[in-house]
Amino acid sequence: MGLVSQHNNTIKQLAAVAGFDYCGIAKAQKLDDDARKLENWLRKGMHGSMHYMENHFDLRVDPTLLVPGAKSVITVLKNYYPSEQKKKDTPGISKYAFGTDYHSAIKEKLNALLENIRENIGDINGRGFVDSAPVLERSWATRSGLGWVGKNGNLITRQSGSFFFIATLITDLELEADNPFAKDYCGSCSRCIDACPTGAILPDKVIDGSKCISYFTIELKDAIIPGEMKGKFENWMFGCDTCQDVCPWNSFSKPHNEPAFSPIPEILNLSSKEWEEMSEDAFRKIFKHSPLKRSKFAGIQRNLKFIRQ
Repeated sequence: MGLVSQHNNTIKQLAAVAGFDYCGIAKAQKLDDDARKLENWLRKGMHGSMHYMENHFDLRVDPTLLVPGAKSVITVLKNYYPSEQKKKDTPGISKYAFGTDYHSAIKEKLNALLENIRENIGDINGRGFVDSAPVLERSWATRSGLGWVGKNGNLITRQSGSFFFIATLITDLELEADNPFAKDYCGSCSRCIDACPTGAILPDKVIDGSKCISYFTIELKDAIIPGEMKGKFENWMFGCDTCQDVCPWNSFSKPHNEPAFSPIPEILNLSSKEWEEMSEDAFRKIFKHSPLKRSKFAGIQRNLKFIRQ
């Protein structure tokens, strides 16, 4: 076994030790096809008011601009599928938001992985990215052989479905690339398209972000949600899991074992009335480390009012 292959094995072992469920490696190169798709998507305005998506376009499609001399992109996945379920008739909250904000929880693990790689392999240059940076994570995950992008735009693994956070480590370390995931196992299935409450899932794996319930309940900062969406949210107060919940591949989902993602009790148990009666001080205290703080107290109250109309 050559030194490069040994490094691959070492990194995948260290990723498992750090608590990641999957690890794949791709060659760092410009994503020309993805650049064209992203440019077209932005031109059609499918990002709505998410203007940050227009920023740093070149950085999104070229890893060498993020890490000078980049040679390899390491992609890791972290399962967040919960064992606990919300009580029926409580406002809908996307499963990724049940526990602690994943940005901080995963960034900590990613930094630990980078340090362990340096200790075991040598002084390398690298940067870790978790969703909040201009990195096309799903493209790198596919190129790393971890899964395929489904019709709902999510990365899907054959073994465990799609309830995963994706993190990326770009490094100047020369590694052996894994084989890209070449097959699409969605086939003729259209369950996610048929089930999407707002028609946000279009043909050819195009998602109109400006129509997605997650966009309206999290990203949209306007005081009022457009009236044409009335009656379409199916009780979703924060995010939406409909397209993942109906996906046959998620029948293989297994509960995570990450303490940081343990559900905040209020998320599982509070009724709509209890949410409405919550004070802003209580909201800030209970959800201090939760993704729900992205919508802020005013946003949550706006969403509640909208789905209760």
